[in-house]
Amino acid sequence: MKTPLLFFISICFMQLSFSQVVINELDCDTPGVDNMEFLELLSDTPNFPLDGYVVVFFNGSTSGMNSSYFTVDLDGYVTDINGLLLIGSNSVSPVPQVLISENVFQNGADAVAIYQANATDFPEETVATIDNLVDVLIYGTADADDVDMINIFNQDPRFADIQQINEGPGNNTNSIQRFVDMDDNVTYTATDPTPRQLNDGSGVVLNGISMSVAQTQYNEDEAFDITFTSETPVTETLNFNILLDNFGFDSSDFTGNTAITIPMNQSTASTTITLIDDSDDEGDEVTRIRFESLPVAYLALNNNLQIRIVDNDFTVANFGTPLNPTFGNVTSAQPAGYYNTLDGLADDDLRQALQNIIADPSVVRAQTYADVLDILMDADQNPLNSNQVWLLYTEQGRAKLDLQTGSDNNGKWNREHTYPRSRGGFNDIEADEIADGVDVFWTTKADSLRHGNSDAHALRAADGPQNSTRGSQHYGQYTGPVATQGSFYGDVARSVLYMEIRYNGLQVVNGFPENGPGELGDLATLLDWHRNDPPDDFEMNRNNIVYTWQFNRNPFIDQPDLVEYIWGTNVGDTWDQELNVTEFDVNTVKVYPNPSNGRISIQGLNTDAVVNVLSVEGRQIKAIKGSANNVIDFNLASGMYVLHIISEEKTVVKKLLVR
Repeated sequence: MKTPLLFFISICFMQLSFSQVVINELDCDTPGVDNMEFLELLSDTPNFPLDGYVVVFFNGSTSGMNSSYFTVDLDGYVTDINGLLLIGSNSVSPVPQVLISENVFQNGADAVAIYQANATDFPEETVATIDNLVDVLIYGTADADDVDMINIFNQDPRFADIQQINEGPGNNTNSIQRFVDMDDNVTYTATDPTPRQLNDGSGVVLNGISMSVAQTQYNEDEAFDITFTSETPVTETLNFNILLDNFGFDSSDFTGNTAITIPMNQSTASTTITLIDDSDDEGDEVTRIRFESLPVAYLALNNNLQIRIVDNDFTVANFGTPLNPTFGNVTSAQPAGYYNTLDGLADDDLRQALQNIIADPSVVRAQTYADVLDILMDADQNPLNSNQVWLLYTEQGRAKLDLQTGSDNNGKWNREHTYPRSRGGFNDIEADEIADGVDVFWTTKADSLRHGNSDAHALRAADGPQNSTRGSQHYGQYTGPVATQGSFYGDVARSVLYMEIRYNGLQVVNGFPENGPGELGDLATLLDWHRNDPPDDFEMNRNNIVYTWQFNRNPFIDQPDLVEYIWGTNVGDTWDQELNVTEFDVNTVKVYPNPSNGRISIQGLNTDAVVNVLSVEGRQIKAIKGSANNVIDFNLASGMYVLHIISEEKTVVKKLLVR
């Protein structure tokens, strides 16, 4: 057996009366992602109702100022046959009676206290108090003593000698456990965790039941077994039920027995669940297998077992992914005349007129940061599979269900700010955590910089670890993962250029500035990305979808040449929408992507063209017919080539690098 790390610290030397409820055990820090943290309470009588009690966690850091950051209202909960109530995440075994998210508890120096009060009495940032105090534990993980916190609680005579208890260094495997000796002296020990067990080993020993399945993912029409195993053979026939429903997944999606029996003197039972193959495009679903009614002599060692059900009825869009783009299949949903006020303007007048459109406070809406998740599941949907989102930097699809909800981002997707929060100076408020739907919104204007935090034109679905890798780097510093094709280059360029026009206080500049919030680089890189990766159907589709929520559009997707008139080669020229849409100009013909893998598209053509491919020595290799924005596959070896593009009796010469 592992040798305990002992910290037998007596918090007082006088005899203490036993409170009705005390903090019996705390595990504030566990290795890895802190998913095994728990708090255990102990009542002086078994099956004790905890109505009227609340648990409050206080932040003892300098910025926390000994104020509350998390509460658990205990109304409706009852301690078990041993007087124990466990609070923790579903990853804790045995599974707690009170379930909370993973990685909630702070390591310290902090405090957790029980009060006879309501959770509403402790809104966030309530300073610790001894009013209505029942019990308290001040703890840390090799932290200096929080003297201010100690001084608050030792004003209560019962805790006049309170000390800070050390669980061990960071990522330790201990928990802090409470012990009372024969003379009622209370001490604490940091040792191996014992959730749902009395710390001294006494009490009723409960028989643990676990459930298991062979896989965590099955397709519609497949079957799987759920096996139930008790720690020791049952002394009498054990009957219990299980539930599988979870959101849209219900009894219409499966068949199988959900009433389970483990015969006397045996320790296992199983049931077979068959998934129904329907014809509905309902998306991937998750069943949550859980015990419905275990007798009091049994413990659920695990619960809420999640199994993904892959829907085989997903749809495929009529347009391509950014890796294999299509053009012209998705048309802009801009209202008639949306950009008409830009005609005849140049320079600052053009900028201001454009901002007047996309930041019009009488029209444009701001949604919450939580709403953005719903927007992205639609706007960034993978064209090849409606059950997935398309990830920005890693250029791949990922199940919509794999949204990051905890601290672990591996294999998850989350929201990426193309204009980083720290550089934009964005912030959020408590209301941002509420997804209240498309019809509930804030009025917003050009000075509403805070709303940049949830502007879906500049938020994209991204791989969690890759989002962390990008961090707040400027584009040009960050160019994407190794071996990706850069299909996101134009997308991010247009999104951050949109942000400069949409919000006052933002500017896209040359270089990599470190002058505080507001500036993002590198402009030259982003202009190059915009030119070589023009808007495709995927980007136009997301522009249309975001418009239905925010009532504004990214103009650089609808009218990509506007970029040149504001930052590029046409600065100072007068914008004329009609001419820029229809007039053929050899200076606006673009080949992309460049560098390429041999597959390119040509932007700026009004009619079909002949594309002559020449070596750098001038030898013609092939001639291919091309048209505006259609993908051309040259099937060329790696190297540098010269393209002679002939259309409307005009010739454009472009260099092409094939990797």
